[in-house]
Amino acid sequence: MIELNQSENEVSASNFKIPSFSDVYLASQTVSKYLKPTPLLHSRQLSHLLDCEAYLKLENLQPTRAFKVRGGVWYMSRMKPTLGRKGIITASTGNHAQSLAYAGKLFDIPVRVVMPEGVPQGKIDSTRDLGAEVILHGSYFEQALEHAMMLAKKEGFQFVHGINEPILYAGVGTMHLEIFQELPEVEVVFNPIGGGSGIGGASIVYKSLNPKIRLVGAQAQGASAFYQSWKSGSLVMSSEVKTKAEGLATSRAYELPMQILQHGLDDIVLLSDEELANGVKTIFETTRQVAELSGAASTAAAMKIKETIRGKKVAMVLTGGNISSEMFSQIIR
Repeated sequence: MIELNQSENEVSASNFKIPSFSDVYLASQTVSKYLKPTPLLHSRQLSHLLDCEAYLKLENLQPTRAFKVRGGVWYMSRMKPTLGRKGIITASTGNHAQSLAYAGKLFDIPVRVVMPEGVPQGKIDSTRDLGAEVILHGSYFEQALEHAMMLAKKEGFQFVHGINEPILYAGVGTMHLEIFQELPEVEVVFNPIGGGSGIGGASIVYKSLNPKIRLVGAQAQGASAFYQSWKSGSLVMSSEVKTKAEGLATSRAYELPMQILQHGLDDIVLLSDEELANGVKTIFETTRQVAELSGAASTAAAMKIKETIRGKKVAMVLTGGNISSEMFSQIIR
């Protein structure tokens, strides 16, 4: 791990306005006009397996099959009056791309997305089908990010940071507001950690409404920069990323989620790709729902530390279902 100094951080932490619960509530008033609340599914089989009252938040049923569309809709609705005719550019491993592409189509805003090589073709095709231009560059997220920032300066596009953009957190936080509204007695919530917007939104909601709710992050062992940063209190970067879960494949921690989660996160569980794949299989076998590797991270984490959640009411966010048929069938077999 390499510790990042202030000059290597893209944005000084002092430049961020940390979203509040009021921001999430305000976002919910707009997001609900375009996206129906997703089900919070109680699974008897999963409850029996984990020896708790287990609920899955089915963000795989969003129109883009992932939770990030909430952030895209809220961002575009807020920023449309100020965006130039050239539109926006962003970097993504897939789900954030589809989020902004979907919202761009809703609000008639041009969208360009830089994606790293190796992203599943289905995510590339889906992003293009939604009307966005896709540019392939680099082998992991941070390389795509640097290229998107360069193009924004060169071509005059509005750059949207998929991790350090506060407006996105208020949007994606609406899924946790829905969980609390339906299950206010929830005791433990599991959420994957890729860049950190999803679990950042979770912290804003639960620590505002009931600080006793235990918030647990789930991260890939092969992309554990955020875990190392959270433990040390300093931003660090990994020298390499080794995971097939593209939604979790970030090589460094970022300023905004670190600010939110330094004191708003109770634990992080690190998972091997084998454990993530077992999560995909377990979700399908117990609920017949389809999860991508990163989307199954919450369930995989709950399985790994199930002795700590025995008898509790537990919500696990199934953040996305964008998995190739080849990978899914291989896992199920």
